[in-house]
Amino acid sequence: MALFYRRLSLRFGDLEDLRGLVIRLQMSNTFYEAAGQNWFTLDSVHIHYNWTQEATFNASEVYAPATSSYHCQHVSSLHKYDTLLVPSSHTDTSANWHITFTDFQIQAFNVQSDKFASASDCATFLTPAILMGLVTSLILLLVLAYALHMVVHLKHIDRYEEHKATVYFPRSPEAELPDKNSL
Repeated sequence: MALFYRRLSLRFGDLEDLRGLVIRLQMSNTFYEAAGQNWFTLDSVHIHYNWTQEATFNASEVYAPATSSYHCQHVSSLHKYDTLLVPSSHTDTSANWHITFTDFQIQAFNVQSDKFASASDCATFLTPAILMGLVTSLILLLVLAYALHMVVHLKHIDRYEEHKATVYFPRSPEAELPDKNSL
């Protein structure tokens, strides 16, 4: 299994309050035989601020095929954004930091031009909207199956009329006598 590492450093110099801010992204490229291709993983994010404070986050859930880029709306250490960045140790200062990258896109390997390759997005398959659509479809399917079951077992009225015996009402002897007033 071939394993390659790459480090990307972003330096911000003396930009307003960001004196000496450096963000280092440590990435690895690994060939997986089951997938038959190389995948890159963002292993860790190191933040150095003002050359005195440091925070390190593990980011092993950020991965994509090496021929693609990785895109996510939020890569964050906050729970409301699915916590893709986990503090590496609770003993250092990284547990006190909260970091969020918005509209995050990265491509570590196989860079061909000045544009990103097609993106592997971090969106989950079962979003709340998709889950509610599936539950609603299941309920409607059950109602339709029950209605179809009831229609199939509906008894037709004409079947019972065939087996009824004809009713004979004999005429009473009074009805056969001629009416006295009619003469």
